[in-house]
Amino acid sequence: MKSRMDSRTKPLLLIDVDGPLNPYLALTAEGAPEGYVRHWMRPSGWPADQPLPVLLNPEHGVELLALADRYELVWATTWEDDANEWIAPVLGLPELPYVEWSGPERRAPLGTFWKTPYVLEYAAGRPFAWVDDEITSYDRAWTDQRHLAAALLMRIDPRIGLTRPDFDTLAEWAAAL
Repeated sequence: MKSRMDSRTKPLLLIDVDGPLNPYLALTAEGAPEGYVRHWMRPSGWPADQPLPVLLNPEHGVELLALADRYELVWATTWEDDANEWIAPVLGLPELPYVEWSGPERRAPLGTFWKTPYVLEYAAGRPFAWVDDEITSYDRAWTDQRHLAAALLMRIDPRIGLTRPDFDTLAEWAAAL
């Protein structure tokens, strides 16, 4: 008997960067909040003469790796594959698959976040948890109507980022599946 789920049976953990991992609204002139380090990054398409300040907490990498026993980790960020180049090494994460936002435009009803149809398409009927700073009740309702598998949509405050209770919620939700 296998004690661990393989990647085909694990739920997805869809991870946004800006907001959950990079609490961009917490950055002040005084610096980064406790536990976070400011990094200067230049993802694809970003002006070379204007590096982007990104706040990252190395403990988030440890927490995400601990969840990798229960989830298949996936980037669900506008950084797309740039998250593997810029974010993953800082957090000690391996290269992860990512949701591509290109292709035919997906439509969602008014009030629904533009990422939501892409997320549901990527999940393709699999259970998933999604952490993002722009999730609303409209996204939850739309997902409940169109996604037959279990789904946990967690809105993360971009002034705070992911916290210990968020990681606990993710672990408990996956364990209950």
